[in-house]
Order: sequence, then C-alpha cells, then structure tokens
Amino acid sequence: MSASSASEGGRVARRVVQLYVGLVLYGSSMALQLRAGLGLDPWDVFHQGVSERVGLSIGTVVIITGAVVLLLWIPLRQRPGLGTVSNVVVLGLAMDAVLALTPEPRALAIRVPLLIFAVVLNGAATGLYISARFGPGPRDGLMTGLGRRTGRSIRLVRTAIEVTVLAVGFLLGGSIGVGTVLYAVAIGPLSQFFLRIFTVPARKTDRLRDTVPQRDTDRPQTAETRPEEALSP
Repeated sequence: MSASSASEGGRVARRVVQLYVGLVLYGSSMALQLRAGLGLDPWDVFHQGVSERVGLSIGTVVIITGAVVLLLWIPLRQRPGLGTVSNVVVLGLAMDAVLALTPEPRALAIRVPLLIFAVVLNGAATGLYISARFGPGPRDGLMTGLGRRTGRSIRLVRTAIEVTVLAVGFLLGGSIGVGTVLYAVAIGPLSQFFLRIFTVPARKTDRLRDTVPQRDTDRPQTAETRPEEALSP
C-alpha cells in the first residue's frame, strides 16, 4: 500500500469516527437540554410536542420525523449520504438512551449550567459531524434543497422552516423558554468555532479545487460546500 493510500485511508477512518461521535453527542445534547427544562431548540420543541400528543418517546419521534423529512428530499432531488441516513437513526437512539440514564434535576442551580453545557455540547457535536463531510442531516438537506429550488437564501429558508416547526411544536405543547433563545443566539458562533477545530485536512487536489473562483456566488449552496450554513441536523 502506498503512502498516499494509507493517508487517505486514515483520513476516511477519522471522518467516520467524527461522524458517529458527533451524532451520538448531538443526540445526547438534545436529551440534556430537555432535562434542563428551560426551553428547547425549534425542532425539539416540535419533537416534544408531537411526542406528548402521540404517546411515543421523543427519540422515536425524532427518528420518524427524520425519515419523513428525508422523503421530502425526493421531489427536491437531494442525494442522501452516509451521514444523512445515520442522522435519522442515531440522534433518536442516543437521545432516548441519555434520557433513560439521567434524572430530571429540579434545582435551578443545576438546570442552568446543564442548559449551557448542552448548548455548547451541541455546537461541538455539530462541528464534528458536519466536518466529517458525509452528507447533511435530513433537516439541513431540506433547507438547502428548498433554497436551491426556490432561489431564496439559505438563511431565509432556514428561518422560515424553524419558525414554522417552533410554532407548530408550541401549539402541540412543546417547551419554549430561555433555552430556546440561548440556542438561537449561541449555536451559530459555537458551530463555526468547532467546525474550524474539527475540519479534516483536505487532500491537495481538494485544496486546489477550492481555490478556483466560483461564479454565481449568490446562489444557494449545499451543506457540503458551505458546511457552516448547516447548523442543525
């Protein structure tokens, strides 16, 4: 085996490890933010609301929602990757596992630090799994696919989607609070920070390709070409 092949094999192995560690930690952070009881991120407000209405565990709802959103990729002509399919399954399993293993704290002196830790952990998990470059999560793919098909900016499409799921989740009984606001304000900068830390060094050919000027720079780009846009699974 040549040195270049060995190097490429090591790079792929690192990406796979990052992907699954990131997804497990992401699901764990979702569970810890729920345990803090101070408000959830928009998608989890929706997941919690549906869970309370249908009587399924929130992790199961996360899995079902991910699968349904993935079906919406078909008319958008999005192509799922290993990370996309893994996201559908791993997040919900990790979330339910952590919820089963952790008690619900009552003291505010515990809940506030737990909330902060959960949001920071979510940012680190986002940096890990997105920088692995195995494809966006179902919800991120919906965002980028709609952006490409409608010609609208990624930020506008993401805001519209998250406001919608937040409102529906709240009406179904999901929890909105200071944690919702903290997540909205902090997750972008945190994800940017951890993306820089966890990005796997690209091959020389990739670096050369990335230096080529791109036309139509205002067009929506995918989560793989602009991973910093995909800040939620």
